Amino acid sequence: MKPVLVDIRIPADRIHLPDAVRLAALEKAGLPNSQEFVTRIVRRSIDARSRMPKFALQVAIAPQDAPEPEWAEFRPVALTGKRVVIVGAGPAGYFAALSLLEHGITPVVLDRGKDVNERRKDIRKLYTEGLVNPDSNYCFGEGGAGTYSDGKLYTRSSKRGNVGRILDLFVAHGASPDIRIDAHAHIGSNKLPGIVRNLRQAILDAGGEIHFNTRVTDLLLDNGVATGVRLADGEIVSGEAVILATGHSARDIYRMLVAREVPVEAKPFALGVRIEHPQPLIDRIFYHHSPRHPNLPAASYRLTAQVEGRGVFSFCMCPGGYVVPASTAPGELVLNGMSMAERNAEFANSGLVVELRLEDIPGVQDDPLAGLAFQAAVEQAMFRAGDGVTQKAPAQRATDFLQGRISSNIGRTSYVPGAYAAPLHELLPEDVARRLGQGLVALGRKNRGYDSEEALLLGVESRTSSPVRIPRDRETMAHPAVPGLYHCGEGAGYAGGIVSAAMDGERVAHAVAGKLG
Repeated sequence: MKPVLVDIRIPADRIHLPDAVRLAALEKAGLPNSQEFVTRIVRRSIDARSRMPKFALQVAIAPQDAPEPEWAEFRPVALTGKRVVIVGAGPAGYFAALSLLEHGITPVVLDRGKDVNERRKDIRKLYTEGLVNPDSNYCFGEGGAGTYSDGKLYTRSSKRGNVGRILDLFVAHGASPDIRIDAHAHIGSNKLPGIVRNLRQAILDAGGEIHFNTRVTDLLLDNGVATGVRLADGEIVSGEAVILATGHSARDIYRMLVAREVPVEAKPFALGVRIEHPQPLIDRIFYHHSPRHPNLPAASYRLTAQVEGRGVFSFCMCPGGYVVPASTAPGELVLNGMSMAERNAEFANSGLVVELRLEDIPGVQDDPLAGLAFQAAVEQAMFRAGDGVTQKAPAQRATDFLQGRISSNIGRTSYVPGAYAAPLHELLPEDVARRLGQGLVALGRKNRGYDSEEALLLGVESRTSSPVRIPRDRETMAHPAVPGLYHCGEGAGYAGGIVSAAMDGERVAHAVAGKLG
């Protein structure tokens, strides 16, 4: 008998009973409850369309003697002496390094920030003192932006690589096996640092190099070919190729490329606010009842509307989570969201952002970095609206935002640095504010309570993706104008999130290995 896949629905009050899942799967397949069969959940999600949400499961049924599933493993080989410089120790950089080691190539990983342990201290100062270390923060440092901002693993870009392999490698380095089956897989900001440390150790044990507090300031070119990089202290690091895996907030890297006359191009992005609700309200809206059953996870959502030909949509939704400061330079204010593994905090938050096309960005026809400048200007305006010292965020109840008035009382928030009542409808760019308001109303019509006074808007959510793309050849994966220069992940404009960035890092590493032979 070949393994059989069946789809079943299990009530929340029975999901914790293995026999209930087994019996339902065998019944769906028309098979007897016999010991000759084994069952295994291969996919799990929540079906909340009915009054009482259920778990939607895909279950594999196989003979008792069927072989266990094979999971991907990290398999480094003997090193050949070839070296490749990787700039950035986020998921794109680390998974590129792992892939190179499987081809016998030594990765030399350089990161401007600190390791995950030391990085935590700078994040604490960001909360408590409003001090932004431009090299060590929520975006920069070992593990990249995802390490301390939630660790969501789901992606819709499976055509770009092997999602299963990425998840298997996370599990092999300490993640829960549940991420293999959950439709919205999530690790949590309290668990990811340990996994990142394990990935680091695997790279080092296989002969790779990793250097922290190492900021790249220049790209070295020899007759137009990338041969290495120069560091802030003047040191030169050389290799057979250079891979940029710097993330979407490394603005200095984009400026360095432009100064080096390496072509880059503007790309669309999105900008808006973080919207925060009490988690019980989100449970009620999307599970259709409250309180939720204890076996159900905190409810999440993915929403979208069309306003004046532009998308208004939720982004990086964090159930049972916290709004966090994600600024990467002094004098700016940027917000993001995160959740711990348990997702059991009091509030839910999400980005609620407006699509920005190239025609919406002033000067983009003449300057590929115009979108970056537009993004930075909004972030700086948000900071200036506050006390000019801390990372306190301007905030406004959704109902007041729609009425164009400052909130008399913003209530409580998960945002630790604090929030103050402010006219976000004036601080945001005019077109963004107008479309955001219309989108909020449209989403509230479909999801009663979403735009109520219990919803708090905080500004600004601006780092949804990079406003710059570094072009690359589809076949060689290298920059079309600069041989030896490769780029991957969110900073290159080809990924969005941990898994897609990791897959992109692997793809580029495979291309580099193929080129080096």
